[in-house]
Amino acid sequence: MRHPFAACLAAALVVAALLAPATAHANRVSATVDLSAQRMYVSVNGQPAYTWKISSGRKGYRTPTGSYRPTRMYREYYSRKYNNSPMPNAIFFRGGYAIHGTYYTKSLGRPASHGCVRLSPANARTLYNLVRRHGRANTHIRVRY
Repeated sequence: MRHPFAACLAAALVVAALLAPATAHANRVSATVDLSAQRMYVSVNGQPAYTWKISSGRKGYRTPTGSYRPTRMYREYYSRKYNNSPMPNAIFFRGGYAIHGTYYTKSLGRPASHGCVRLSPANARTLYNLVRRHGRANTHIRVRY
């Protein structure tokens, strides 16, 4: 006859194994920027949550592709390089490149920036709050064509 503790331990290990894949994406934010489609796809905990129009680098200005984690964040930020332009809810992911809000919403859906990824102010605020809630270390940004 097996010891009751061994049976409980075995049951606990089975439950942990079953739950492990489900929690692997827990508290994760994934933002995929599709430069060809000029869209951002956001998933939270592995579940699709948002699809937004973006504006990326226009002709002569490229948006870097690759995989990143947010490096710094500012609720309010102003570009030192481009005439003190407002960059609300800025999430920097590579040097001076950031995802941020823009007040030039008519340009969303086509390349129009100096290389940053622009969102509507409301969508930038939503993404900023998601990253703050889940943490920069739990956020993945992917920029691709």
